[in-house]
Amino acid sequence: MKRFTPPSTTMIDGVATKRLSVHADERGRLMEMLRADDPLFARFGQVYLTTAYPGVVKAWHYHERQVDHFVCVSGMMKVVLYDDRADSPTRGLVNEFFLGEHNPLLVRVPAGVVHGFKCVSEREGLMINVPTEPYRHDQPDEFRLDAHDPKVPYDWTRKDG
Repeated sequence: MKRFTPPSTTMIDGVATKRLSVHADERGRLMEMLRADDPLFARFGQVYLTTAYPGVVKAWHYHERQVDHFVCVSGMMKVVLYDDRADSPTRGLVNEFFLGEHNPLLVRVPAGVVHGFKCVSEREGLMINVPTEPYRHDQPDEFRLDAHDPKVPYDWTRKDG
């Protein structure tokens, strides 16, 4: 049986969230995600969109230098973080966040923190990432683990109850 560590209520060292404000009127909506004057902002690398179909898990990976800033702009995503950094005071902690239309939130993922996400909506989820580094095709700062690797104490199955 796969071991499971419930997500911690303690935030992993270096992880931060920002509640996003949505401004709506008869024309539509506007939602600021990340600004250069935000306390969470470090530097700009690039902006990209990644998606997942309902029920699909995209995990696990981590970066040595890059810090990610995730915002789900359509659908709902479950973002899970695992701190496996040897020198971290929160090593071994798991954090779980639900981002998207029903919870407009930005999550900052520090370098070295293992992370992934799962689309938990009934339609494709759209995730924007503003990482601190541009993607380098010749030397990617991306290290992958299998989505069900037993080294990560997390089970992606839905918890009913």
